[in-house]
Amino acid sequence: MARVYNFSAGPSMLPEEVLKKAAAEMLDYEGSGQSVMEMSHRSKVYDSIIKGAEQLLRELYNIPENYKVLFLQGGASTQFAAIPLNFMNKNGKADFVITGQWAKKAYQEAQKYGECKAIASSADKTFSYIPKLNKYEFTKDADYFYICMNNTIYGTVYHELPDTGDVPLIADISSCFLSEPIDVTKFAMLYGGAQKNVAPAGLTICIIREDMLGNARDITPTMLNYQIMADNDSLYNTPPCYTIYICKLVLEWLKEMGGLEAIKERNVKKAKILYDFLDNSKMFKGTVVPEDRSLMNVPFVTDSEELNAKFIKEATEAGFVNLKGHRSVGGMRASIYNAMPIEGVEKLVEFMTEFEKANS
Repeated sequence: MARVYNFSAGPSMLPEEVLKKAAAEMLDYEGSGQSVMEMSHRSKVYDSIIKGAEQLLRELYNIPENYKVLFLQGGASTQFAAIPLNFMNKNGKADFVITGQWAKKAYQEAQKYGECKAIASSADKTFSYIPKLNKYEFTKDADYFYICMNNTIYGTVYHELPDTGDVPLIADISSCFLSEPIDVTKFAMLYGGAQKNVAPAGLTICIIREDMLGNARDITPTMLNYQIMADNDSLYNTPPCYTIYICKLVLEWLKEMGGLEAIKERNVKKAKILYDFLDNSKMFKGTVVPEDRSLMNVPFVTDSEELNAKFIKEATEAGFVNLKGHRSVGGMRASIYNAMPIEGVEKLVEFMTEFEKANS
């Protein structure tokens, strides 16, 4: 059976090399006589997997020693409550920039626990841009400043970080995780669900500066207390063992590809192929202002819902799947994460070119 080109926003495609290695090791992981799916998370063999994954992540992102790496469950959405419960406890205040659905949900959840201020929003234009910020409007005594780095649904990304001064910066990086180098030291916390660019669904990775830990509210559920998770090396309870194993394989693949500088170069090339086509097409157009375009998620539309639907149907039949845009935006969206080969984007553009000729 031929594999399709999967443009899903998440769960998304994984590198074929990773899938093949996982298949080869399914019944017997490195001579242990058991699958990773079966082994105890307390065993020595599994300990080498989870510690190996952490070491690879630290190496790829150049994570300093004063940052904890946590492998957690509950998805990125669970962190919307965990973050204020752990961190909004000195002055009970936090600032947010609303750049899409996930930033909005994080803001709404945090309001249950303290005073939250929306510094800016791009809702007025369907989140098609990253709003310019006036740092004089920032809350000087906020416990943290929160952003969603890459907006999966709307296809925007921060190319420049907010200057928050002494206020800790926290970012949801779910859909741009490991897509390019990042200076971890500019953040108090980075986190993301793995299912977009790192591993299958079920794993959330948190990178937290140690001085942020230890201030959780008394009412914080044990499973949401980052200090407890850190003290137990992500093994307070059974972690998402197999997903962490796949994550380790993906991290090994990234290292073999040349690291994050090399993967960024590839991602820039892929995105340019698609954006250049959209900028010159008479039928298709991108929905994001050029200066804020994401390398990972590319939303686009035609002038009619009927044509959008026809394109999605014919593209699916041709092996380009999951191109339907999010219901809040409509149209189409191509998620071109690390695992999407350059050939996949080239062939999509070829198909779009032929579709435009046939339907003009």
